[in-house]
Amino acid sequence: MSKLGNLGARLHHGEVGYDFIKNRKIWYGVSILITVVAIVGLAVRGLHMGIEFQGGAVFTTPKNMSASVAQAETYAEEASGHDAIVQKLGDGSLRIQIAAIDTSTSDKIKTALSEDLGVEAERINADLVGPSWGEQIANKAWQGLGIFLFLVVIYLAIAFEWRMAVAAFIALIHDITITVGIYALVGFEVTPGTVIGLLTILGYSLYDTVVVFDSLKEQTADITKQSRWTYSEIANRSINSTLVRSVNTTVVALLPVGALLFIGGGVLGAGMLNDISLSLFVGLAAGAYSSIFIATPLVADLKELEPSMRSLKKRVLAKRALGADTDGEPRGVRVPEDDRENGSDDDAAAVVGPRDSSVSRSRGHGRSSGKRR
Repeated sequence: MSKLGNLGARLHHGEVGYDFIKNRKIWYGVSILITVVAIVGLAVRGLHMGIEFQGGAVFTTPKNMSASVAQAETYAEEASGHDAIVQKLGDGSLRIQIAAIDTSTSDKIKTALSEDLGVEAERINADLVGPSWGEQIANKAWQGLGIFLFLVVIYLAIAFEWRMAVAAFIALIHDITITVGIYALVGFEVTPGTVIGLLTILGYSLYDTVVVFDSLKEQTADITKQSRWTYSEIANRSINSTLVRSVNTTVVALLPVGALLFIGGGVLGAGMLNDISLSLFVGLAAGAYSSIFIATPLVADLKELEPSMRSLKKRVLAKRALGADTDGEPRGVRVPEDDRENGSDDDAAAVVGPRDSSVSRSRGHGRSSGKRR
């Protein structure tokens, strides 16, 4: 077994682990800091909306143009009086985007570009996007996002409980805010591809969160019938037991997305890949972070506000203070291997499924199972 696989097995069985819940205030502080920076960037710089959302024109020149991107950008801005976005495509043609212009202005810009670039006006293709169409697309995107978040909360409240639904909702808002803030800070254009990428990473983030919640739900079944572990401790064990899986899936997902963003968009100059690849890259990383460091600690905080969980915590701490032997663990509460080996007979019987009284257990001290003498 590889070192990573061995680590994953030891984390799953509780032999090793990191106390995520204990240090939750640190993670909350980091998330708040990043979120504030994202909001400030959004408020100060704003989003650079593509022409699909605000209307405008896209001019495509013939292949193998000799003019550089910088030259074409200067020509387009002088002709239109607006900021222009110029991209050089793989066949050598130039794609020039100018927002907030109408049909009459588009014809004048096309004529000016043909003179500056030294090509016939008929060879420059112009596509117009009306502002009403862009506004409709933006409204549909917001509606889709709202419906998605509403259905997520309803599903989690039914499948798990309302506290997990609230925690997952906060984690999703956290991911959206960070991703949108990064877009504002780097100045990348927001296109329909950006919206698609954003909805994709929300689904991925939700999946990662549900994996941890499912483990937590299983391990906290009948938790109040034992007095060895608090809810936060079992929540921490749930994070550790799924940690390697979460890291593996995140890394595997980030590799191709990173290739699109840094190699395709950065090295090869395929700028049209940046809109979707940046949202995927930032969102995947933020989603993995929030499922581990935000969602589950929030659930633990909300659960331990319950009277039953506070009472359980008092019993656990009192028993530890007295140094008393622990009772047998209930179904669903997993016990680390080292605790099973060193604990009492009842501790050794802790299993995930229901206990079967017909199965004999070793009583230790070298005696075989059977009646006590």
